Amino acid sequence: MDFFTSYDGTKLAYHATGDGPALICLPGGPMQDSACLGDLGGLTAHRRLIRLDLRGTGRSARPEDSATYRCDRLVGDVEALRRHLGLDRIDLLAHCAGANLAVSYVSRHAERVGRLVLVTPSVLAVGVTIDGEDRLRAARLRSDEPWFPESFAALEAVVAGQATDASWQAVAPFWYGRWDDTARAHQAAQDEQRNAEAAAVYAAPGAFTPDTTRTALARFRSPVLVLAGEADVAGPPHAMAEVAALFPQGRLVVQPATAHFPWLDDGDRFTATVGGFLGGS
Repeated sequence: MDFFTSYDGTKLAYHATGDGPALICLPGGPMQDSACLGDLGGLTAHRRLIRLDLRGTGRSARPEDSATYRCDRLVGDVEALRRHLGLDRIDLLAHCAGANLAVSYVSRHAERVGRLVLVTPSVLAVGVTIDGEDRLRAARLRSDEPWFPESFAALEAVVAGQATDASWQAVAPFWYGRWDDTARAHQAAQDEQRNAEAAAVYAAPGAFTPDTTRTALARFRSPVLVLAGEADVAGPPHAMAEVAALFPQGRLVVQPATAHFPWLDDGDRFTATVGGFLGGS
C-alpha cells in the first residue's frame, strides 16, 4: 500500500498488486473500499492493478470538506494519482458506480486515457434509462434457484418503487451468479466497506451532466470495453449495449451465467476477456 496527496491536501491510499503495465482500478459502491475488487478474478496475472481507495474509504483519509465526496470532485483524485505515478496515459477499469467517475474523468482528460474497461457500469453519469422490465427479464434467468420466489417478489417491489429495507436484503442473491458462501461473504463485507456519509454525497445535485458527458464520450477515440453480466439486474445487457454505443470504439461483451460481479462468478472467463482487450485483441 502507498499514499499520495490529492489536489486539496487529502492523503489517499492505493494498492499495487500483480505484474505488467499499470491498470488503475476504481471501485463501485458507491464510495466503497477498493478491497471489494480483490484481484479481479486473477487479472493480476496480466496487469499491475492500482486499486484506488477513494477519499474517506479504505485507508484513505476523510477530507475536511465532505462536499468533495461528490463524483465530479473525485475526478481530481484520479488525476492526482496519475501524476503521482508519473504516467502520461493510463488504462482505466471501473466497476458499477466507479464507472460514473471513470467517464467523468474521460470527459475532462480524454488525452490521458488509453484503454477503458467499464464492468457492469452504473449509468447515472451518461443518462441511460434502465427499464424495470429489463431488470425482471434478467432476474427470470435465475428462476430455477431455490431462493428465487422470495427474491423475485422483492425485486418486483423494488422495480415498482415500493421497496423496504427487507426488500433490498432479499434481492441480494441476484447480484451474484452463484449464491454460495463466497457470494454471501462478499455481500456481508460490502456493508462494512462502504462509507455511508460519502455515498450520500456522491450523486448530489451537480455531480452529473449527462448531455455534456455524452458529447465528450462521442469524441473519445480510444478502445472501450463494456462488460455486462448476462443475469445482472443492476445493469441488464440491453442498457449496457446503450452505454457501449456512446463510444466510437465501444465494444459490449456479455459474460454468460454471471451477474453484477463477473470476476467472482467466473474469474477465468473474466480475465481472458479483460486481459485480451487490454492486450490489444
